[in-house]
Amino acid sequence: MLYVRLENEEGTVLYEHDAVNRTHLPEEEINGDSWFRIWSMSKIITISLLLDLVEDGLVQLNDPIEKFIPEFKDLKVAVAENDESLATYAREYFKNSSGFSGEYLNNSEISNATCPIRLVNNKNTITVLDLINHQAGFYYATTPFRCLNEMLAEEDFNAMTTNQEIINSMAKMPLVMHAGTEDFYGTNTTVLGFVAERASGKTLEELLNERIKIPLGIKGLRYKKTADINLLPTFSGKDSLLRKATKGELDILGANIPNYEEDNQVFLGGEGMIGTAKGYAAFLRMLMNHGELNGHRFLDEASVRDMYAPHTQLDNDWGYNGYNLWITSNKQLTLGYGDAGLWTGGGYEQTHFWVDPKRKFVGVIMTQMFDIPPQGMNRDNLIRGAMYQQIFEKE
Repeated sequence: MLYVRLENEEGTVLYEHDAVNRTHLPEEEINGDSWFRIWSMSKIITISLLLDLVEDGLVQLNDPIEKFIPEFKDLKVAVAENDESLATYAREYFKNSSGFSGEYLNNSEISNATCPIRLVNNKNTITVLDLINHQAGFYYATTPFRCLNEMLAEEDFNAMTTNQEIINSMAKMPLVMHAGTEDFYGTNTTVLGFVAERASGKTLEELLNERIKIPLGIKGLRYKKTADINLLPTFSGKDSLLRKATKGELDILGANIPNYEEDNQVFLGGEGMIGTAKGYAAFLRMLMNHGELNGHRFLDEASVRDMYAPHTQLDNDWGYNGYNLWITSNKQLTLGYGDAGLWTGGGYEQTHFWVDPKRKFVGVIMTQMFDIPPQGMNRDNLIRGAMYQQIFEKE
């Protein structure tokens, strides 16, 4: 299944397309109101909520996170045999042996050199900004380090029923690097959500409803299902053929996916939301309008500008990272994948979004597929590229 939607700044639909694999979903209908697990597309929403709390004076970007989560005061750092943090060790290994290009890859030599794990004290205080920039040292169970992956998978955060359980579990696990030394993608935004909850005294669900959904008039964003919401099954293309994913195959946090049931009380700011294409497009239009939608101002313009300003990965040929918002470079244009200056992001089951601030429209690609089969690789770039080819021809 695949649904593509473009909207202009007023919310008018410029283009939409849906396709359903009738072999796997013989009766399913996909449209702008269909609900999807959006995984890491949750992150930019959580970051925007945190920035709103900053504007209200409830938290500051340079605050140490132990101010809100004292359980994390004594977090340790996992180091390799040469006393480098595991993140630094992996980066240096690939740079020296195989032309490391910025991505961490599974490698048996790295696992052997870093297991069993040794722990040292964290040299630096973790700040709220470190969480936003993925520079705090938290991680998923998909690192190059077997020992870390096994520890996190055994904890299985998604099987826990309270934030306190997850916080207590994370407090026992080492960081992958000393805070602030480099960027390493992981559960940093999950922890940011816990900071937002403790700073405000409200759950992420309450913050989402009170600060975004109700005042902006957005319906298609949630942390919990209702009785009339049926989420699509999980599919995988890992074996070159599209099939239903096996139990535990989506193992980024352990053996389970986030809980979306009506009695759920754990709201994961980095992974745990569900959304519709229509709802997410409305949120993106708020960002494109620099914090305002439907006559209501949610964020100050300065906060939104910070979200797409250069923060990390400044030497990457493909662009740079804002606050977990990827800004594309001219390479996208050269390769025929779109244009430079697009604000982009995506989620674990291959959901994808972008904002075109120059032409004032947003795009959302929704699907539910863990790992794309080889014949579908580069799908989102090709879809977006075909659209921009038509745009360029008319400009």
